Amino acid sequence: MGVRKDLKRARKRSDLADRVQVELVRDDQGVVREARTAPLAAPPPDGSALRTSADIPFVNAAEAPETVVLRRKEAGAPEEWKPVTAAAFAREVTAAAKGLIAAGLEPGGRVALMSRTRYEWEVLDFAIWAAGGQTVPIYATSSPEQIEWIVRDSGARLLIVETPENEAAAEAALPEPDRPRIWQLEAGAVLELATQGREISDEEVTKRRAALTADSVATVCYTSGTTGRPKGCVLTHGNLYAEAANTVELLHPIFKAITGQTASTLLFLPLAHILGRTIQVACLLARIELGHCPSIKPDELRPELRSFRPTFVVGVPYLFEKIHDTGRATAEKIGRGSSFDRADRIAVRFAEQHLAKFLEAGRGPGLGLRLGAGLYDLLVYRRVRKELGGRLRYAISGGSPLDRNLNLFFYAAGIVIYEGYGLTETTAAATITPPLRPRPGTVGLPVPGTTIRIADDGEVLVKGGIVFGAYWNDAAATAEVLDDGWFATGDLGALDDDGYLAITGRKKDILVTSGGKNVSPAVLEDRLRSRSPVGQCIVVGDNRSYVGALITLEPESVAHWLNVRKMPADTPMSEIIADPRIVADVQKAVDYANEAVSRAESIRKFKLVEGEFTEDNGLLTPSLKIKRQAVTAAYEREIEELYGA
Repeated sequence: MGVRKDLKRARKRSDLADRVQVELVRDDQGVVREARTAPLAAPPPDGSALRTSADIPFVNAAEAPETVVLRRKEAGAPEEWKPVTAAAFAREVTAAAKGLIAAGLEPGGRVALMSRTRYEWEVLDFAIWAAGGQTVPIYATSSPEQIEWIVRDSGARLLIVETPENEAAAEAALPEPDRPRIWQLEAGAVLELATQGREISDEEVTKRRAALTADSVATVCYTSGTTGRPKGCVLTHGNLYAEAANTVELLHPIFKAITGQTASTLLFLPLAHILGRTIQVACLLARIELGHCPSIKPDELRPELRSFRPTFVVGVPYLFEKIHDTGRATAEKIGRGSSFDRADRIAVRFAEQHLAKFLEAGRGPGLGLRLGAGLYDLLVYRRVRKELGGRLRYAISGGSPLDRNLNLFFYAAGIVIYEGYGLTETTAAATITPPLRPRPGTVGLPVPGTTIRIADDGEVLVKGGIVFGAYWNDAAATAEVLDDGWFATGDLGALDDDGYLAITGRKKDILVTSGGKNVSPAVLEDRLRSRSPVGQCIVVGDNRSYVGALITLEPESVAHWLNVRKMPADTPMSEIIADPRIVADVQKAVDYANEAVSRAESIRKFKLVEGEFTEDNGLLTPSLKIKRQAVTAAYEREIEELYGA
């Protein structure tokens, strides 16, 4: 409850309330076609100690050596988060950088880094930059074919992996004689590098850092690839600074003023994904305490959140969906499922009316609604906060649209979720919700220093310091998406009268029914996934007479569903998906999804299918996006059955 009062107090402060100034361009009909914001952080001036991302650890060590900038777990103390000061982190970065130089890393050379999210990644990322190199991230779950493509395409001559399994996959993908040199984190790679670099002087590291500029390449970050081979996005130190510094200036003063405590976050997004990387850079830049967790799986993440106790997190809709689903499952297990549903409905109504008053567009919730929200705060909402560590008051969600009602539920529970939107090519966020002007259902305003334009066909275009300059070794692909500094995202969207962006789908994913109706599957799929017991889903209907959907069931929801109904835990999935009761539960989710579209766009038939869409079976990307072609090929028979063929 306290966060909403804090927001209200902060909104009255003139130094916080109007940090984002938006300039709008309208067409002849008065529709907003372009929104631009002024930067909040200027590029570092000549002669500044902080000129590129590589300088951040060393500036921190010089200005605030004893400030805790990270917390980490060590092998001997898995339950304890040990503090790491700015000075200690800079020493580790220097030692690893010297080891990389001794191993043959030349200025401008590339080092491939294949690991889950962990402390050593941050050390090595900054060490590669400090040695004048460029980081090439590889997802820890990558196949040998993907490893081979990224390493060969990028020209990386050094490779650092996390586990023996990763090393075996790399060796299988990269046969001798020209295999890059490989180190393994679990075999002590960081210590090995530090030992190897003892003869390299600190001055050599300083000289290499000093040679970097804003235009120097920092990373070649490969897209996760929903279709075809991944493309390497060339991102500079200037791109990273524009993203990190402007988001920090937008968010951190407000978060800090409201909470009155040291900001901290637990990072669990994969660091091979650009969002995780830029959060890491931004936190170190702002000296926000940061911890690392290698898993986004709810059962593995929840205990880490409870022990680290962050004040905010950055996640994807999947995380918030599963926290909500877990709350309902827990309530149903003790016979209070209907009570949770009432708490859910009251949360949405309360949040809508409270936000309306906060934004001076309504009277606010009445006494009855306030009393209802207060009661369910004791019964439900505080349990949600406890699941997230107890101190969490803010979250940033990206990757795909978050269901509006789910956003409102968390707002009523005392956690404000700010949505953002971006791509690898925009160095993560291109838009983000201003902290004191939340608007659920949108992905916010342009990041300071960025312009968003809606093309005639509805495509979202982005321009600014965050936009990449080229795809690695692919001039043709670069020319397809960049035109005079404007990046064509491939996403469809619209700007409202205040410049807030809403994403409505992907150009290439648009379905056209045989009746000529254009349908964006993203709207339906996002709402479907937000409702239990749905796991993953895909909307189909291209060149068909109506829209259909294939739906998988979420394993945890299935286990809970069986337990409540006293059915054997090993009931075959073929029996479960044929059970009229679970079909009826899924129908409710479908009905909810259909509320967002016209009848011609609505799902007329759906089919429950066995199995899951996962990264392991090649149906999801590492960032949890559906590989549509792969799914439709794998379930071709089931799709035909939807249409009676």
